[in-house]
Amino acid sequence: MPVAVTLQDRVHLRRALELAGEGRGRVSPNPLVGAVLVRDGEVIGEGYHAELGGPHAEVAALADCGARGHEPSGATLYVTLEPCAHQGRQPPCTDKILAAGVGRVVIASEDPSEKASGRGPGILRDDGVEVQLADGEEAAAARLLNQAFRKHARTTRPLVLLKSALSLDGRVATAHGDSKWISGESSRALAHRWRAECDAVCVGIGTALADDPLLTARAAEPSAERAPRQPTRVVFDSRARLPLDSRLVGSIADAPLLVIASPAAPAAATQALQRAGADVVVCDGDPPARVAAALGELGRRQITSLLLEGGPTLAGSFLDAGEVDELRLFIAPLVLGGGGARPLAAGRGAAAIADATPALAMEWERSDRDLLVRARLREW
Repeated sequence: MPVAVTLQDRVHLRRALELAGEGRGRVSPNPLVGAVLVRDGEVIGEGYHAELGGPHAEVAALADCGARGHEPSGATLYVTLEPCAHQGRQPPCTDKILAAGVGRVVIASEDPSEKASGRGPGILRDDGVEVQLADGEEAAAARLLNQAFRKHARTTRPLVLLKSALSLDGRVATAHGDSKWISGESSRALAHRWRAECDAVCVGIGTALADDPLLTARAAEPSAERAPRQPTRVVFDSRARLPLDSRLVGSIADAPLLVIASPAAPAAATQALQRAGADVVVCDGDPPARVAAALGELGRRQITSLLLEGGPTLAGSFLDAGEVDELRLFIAPLVLGGGGARPLAAGRGAAAIADATPALAMEWERSDRDLLVRARLREW
């Protein structure tokens, strides 16, 4: 059961949360985790999970403790996610914690995956370590930090983030399809960062044909020390119309390309895409059913987060399927007008206001000249 922790505990948990965020875009399908070791009120070690396959946060904090010349015996370990007790890419963290003689462990959130789910804290308690599961803001922040991991653990499907740029009157393009650029340069740079942080980015064939996008992530600064991780590019293309000379196909060596086709797609077209290096998956059913089937396939491929950047048709299909977890909307200081200007989402939609999907929480901030609105529709 979660318990009330002290003010000082909360300070160290907040620092652990800051550290956890340093692993964004580099640890999936693992969770983001940060850890802080404290003894007699002094921080003696810090760490976070920095790379998939690399040391976990707890082990990194213990190593940092040694590098600083401190002894972890009797210290308190603050960690954003319960320590693992199973052998994966790394050995169990509980073994390292027990061997180090840590006296107390304060955990911000539980691990909902079947292979964890309380095992680590139980093992630590059985060996005499005091274990506390925190409550309050830090616990909520720790859960929100790992929404992609938590959804995938519970449903085997990826978290879906719908990103779009809208005018003040709620339109994403003119009647003629012009949308470049509704949002400002700062907003577009932020969208590239989100691409690098997500496992996959998705559009429909309409967007692919109209814009010929790359859908890769651009480095925040030309002088960046490392290139951003590139997401898997996903195109919903029922008849496999994606041109072989498109930039998406031409850049397969730089980032994977997955085409979601329907049984109606000509075999010659799907085979040509496969020969070019694209992965083609056939999903049957109406648009919402195809969305659900595609998300199941992505989840089986260990894709835990999907950035949806398509137009109204694809957005409507995901919303009708009930598969949008969060909206990230850039609202620009523009008015397009016109009855034919394109809305955020098509599809069936809600028949009545009572049927509308409510947001669990909303946040907003400035993005240069734009207003960025984040609306969380579901929490995992």
